[in-house]
Amino acid sequence: MRDPFPIPPFPALSKAVEPLADLLAFPTLPLHVHEVVGAALFYTFTHAVISPVLSNLFFPKYYPKNHRAKKANWDAHVVSLIQSLVINGLALWTMYADEERSAMDFEQRVWGYTGASGMIQALACGYFVWDLGITLLNLDIFGLGLLAHAVSALTVYSFGFRPYLNYYSSIFILYELSTPFLNIHWFFDKLNMTGSKPQLYNGIALLATFFCCRLVWGTYQSAVVYKDMYQAIQRGPDAGYIAAAFKNSTAVDENVMYFAKDAGPVPLWLAGTYVLSNLTLNTLNWYWFFKMITAVKKRFEPPKAKIVTENSPSYAAVAKNATGADAGKEARVTRRRQPSIVDVVPDTEELRHGTIQ
Repeated sequence: MRDPFPIPPFPALSKAVEPLADLLAFPTLPLHVHEVVGAALFYTFTHAVISPVLSNLFFPKYYPKNHRAKKANWDAHVVSLIQSLVINGLALWTMYADEERSAMDFEQRVWGYTGASGMIQALACGYFVWDLGITLLNLDIFGLGLLAHAVSALTVYSFGFRPYLNYYSSIFILYELSTPFLNIHWFFDKLNMTGSKPQLYNGIALLATFFCCRLVWGTYQSAVVYKDMYQAIQRGPDAGYIAAAFKNSTAVDENVMYFAKDAGPVPLWLAGTYVLSNLTLNTLNWYWFFKMITAVKKRFEPPKAKIVTENSPSYAAVAKNATGADAGKEARVTRRRQPSIVDVVPDTEELRHGTIQ
């Protein structure tokens, strides 16, 4: 399937990036550089203009326009929400509509390429370009941890321009299906809707989507990609694919193995990078999920009462403020509210980045 947003309107941009693509061995980068740049600019515009304007319009009481750190975090969550909705919709559409992708075998899943899957991978790269830039500009707010995450995510997704595992770009981006609910939960807190029924229903949806798309779907697809990578380490593409790639050397959109004509076995360092990233991500997903369950349970439990008796140091102060018969009775002091999901789970930045190609 061809890229729905082809390069012809931007030939100069494609030509300009060719030296970099040759240096990095990213032959498909010139075909998708406009999507990388376009996505990065769109999310930058959303962060700098769209979020402040709409947030001031609809939530003037809550939008922290005079607090740099809180404003940057709010605007970043708006970008995250929009990005997750856009990329999820496009990925699901690509998986449904791209018939060439659906028919791929092991070799095509590893070395194959279709324009539609390349688009998903490029748009994800564009988002991580924005993320890296905004993190560098606000390093004192987001910290070195998110900087390292942005660098590593951009690096891993960039390998798709080799192309490598282009088929899996849509599969693993669906980790993002839980991200809209996580962002909505965060906004409920900021809008003073903590513990409300809408937040409860959203929390249930968050746990359900997180479990299905990250733990069930993600773990299964990880096992599938490990199997493909293991075979790819042993040998390169079949000779028949290589011959066909050379024969149709000008038919990029007609031969999914067009870029495999010079391919050999997958280097160990490349496979190792993907395996290490994927294992780390899956481990964190399981850890975060159980932390989220605990947080949701605590969030909506009725607050427990703490008994203040005559032996308690605070009894005298309580009794002093009581009147009549109440002075001799035990007083109850309620606890502070329990922490929310976002208090105990790593920030939305880390969760929404939990995708590898």
